[in-house]
Amino acid sequence: MQDREFDFIIVGSGSAGSVLASRLSEDPANSVLVIEFGGRDNSIFIKMPSACYIPMSRNRFDWGFESEPEPRLNGRLILQPRGKVIGGTSSINGMCYVRGHAGDYDEWEVLGAAGWNYANCLPYFKRAEDCSYGGDDYRGDSGPMGICNGNDMANPLHRAFIEAGAQAGYLHSGDVNGYQQEGFGRMDMTIKNGERSSTATAYLKPAMKRPNLAVEMHALTRLVLMEGKRAVGVEYSKGGQTFQVRARREVILSAGPVNSPKLLMLSGIGDSAQLSEHGIETVHHRPGVGENLHDHLSVWVQHACTQPITLNGRMGLLSKAMIGLRWLLFRDGLGATNHYESNGYIRSRPGLSFPNIQHHFLAGALVFDGSNTHDGHGYGALFNPAKPKSRGRVRLQSGDAAQAPTLLFNYLGHEDDRALYRLGVKLTREILAQAPFDPYRGREINPGPEIQSDDDIDAWIADNAKTCYHPCGTCKMGIDAAAVVDPQTRVHGVEGLRVVDSSIMPYITNGNLNGPTIMMGERASDLILGKDPLPPSNAPAHYAGDWQNSQRSEAPLRTLARS
Repeated sequence: MQDREFDFIIVGSGSAGSVLASRLSEDPANSVLVIEFGGRDNSIFIKMPSACYIPMSRNRFDWGFESEPEPRLNGRLILQPRGKVIGGTSSINGMCYVRGHAGDYDEWEVLGAAGWNYANCLPYFKRAEDCSYGGDDYRGDSGPMGICNGNDMANPLHRAFIEAGAQAGYLHSGDVNGYQQEGFGRMDMTIKNGERSSTATAYLKPAMKRPNLAVEMHALTRLVLMEGKRAVGVEYSKGGQTFQVRARREVILSAGPVNSPKLLMLSGIGDSAQLSEHGIETVHHRPGVGENLHDHLSVWVQHACTQPITLNGRMGLLSKAMIGLRWLLFRDGLGATNHYESNGYIRSRPGLSFPNIQHHFLAGALVFDGSNTHDGHGYGALFNPAKPKSRGRVRLQSGDAAQAPTLLFNYLGHEDDRALYRLGVKLTREILAQAPFDPYRGREINPGPEIQSDDDIDAWIADNAKTCYHPCGTCKMGIDAAAVVDPQTRVHGVEGLRVVDSSIMPYITNGNLNGPTIMMGERASDLILGKDPLPPSNAPAHYAGDWQNSQRSEAPLRTLARS
């Protein structure tokens, strides 16, 4: 293996890496190697949508990252599962498919990511999708990724949630991934024919039949091989041996928001002062590597349910066995959904052009990691501010590639974030207090009726907030001094090296990150190959007002849900 050469070497087979592997190897003239630390995805817990909380807690599939003690969360260590398997985190996530708002991508361009505006990104979203609802100006129906709505909101609580949003003064959206994100509507999922649609199943495994694509599993990438300021290959270890493989054209890091900056730093690309602490010689001083770490942090508002129609009644071993058996036989029923079948996007105050709070609704009083299950029947809405201002960082612990880096998210470090979470509890309570929930509403379980003052809400959030598993930004794209990659995804100041994954997002998108990361892989593949980009879309998007003016607005946070 010492002398092997490929045109392209891709580190990581996740949401972007698998897309790149497939697209770059479509031309038989391109030889492509994918290096993946994990193994195959042949587990029922990955394939079965309702079992999605299981693989994210198993060492076989998860890197097992956790944060340092978070100062604003009472020193709690926050688990941050990342996929260690082909398909990466797309193989262990909750399968919610949310593109974000058009303004997210226009904002990226304003922040220096030229070409990544909504008009240019929408065609690549469409290219990726095989949407069960059919194609139109906004949706694709002939791409690799299966998109559906699970059980089509069969539980009446989902429809109550959407109706409650309208009665609270918000909009209804027929497709939150279409013209209008703002409002309440169905949740899309990366599920096809009752099974998880990961980038491994949609892109990588079909492409592995090609003779010009090689996939090296159970291989730990140690560093990028550099000759001067040019990346020429990768060093990795497998089975107790160390190997080097060379790239004739480019090395592409798609190892995710934790491991991509880690590999850059191990390779001598990062802040020189930090590198020298670990005995790493600086190849290129780029202080933004590992900075700008941010994530969505979520909390639940939950109620007991007066009718026995919730998922809490299906948590026993016998019920789970019957759900699993039906799924095994027919690929349908409660096993064929992630259960987050409705969602909402709201503006917290006047003057905003697009939503800044996201809701997921669950017809059960439980949490997505399987913890804190209510003994009786219940339901709840998870919410998170969509554009947090708090920033953290990724740091090396040592120069040993086998040692995890340290993560500090600095959750709630910005006062505006704390104010918006506080307000989010009040707005979510208001939504769940609307008339459509009258036939179902029991006592409030979380936060609980005793939690009313701002100080009490702040304390409860600090004790109970959980990650939404959306880390990003640690190799941000742009042209300023803190940017790590340019708008072509090339590492600034280094030849032959790119980063393509959620780490290059300048700012987190308005929702879940799997869909945007897949889109980034699609668009970056054309950039890498020097292809003409897909023609920009002229499909309009819904804004509540002038976007640039809204970014300058100093209007106070709202105290009521009505805009």
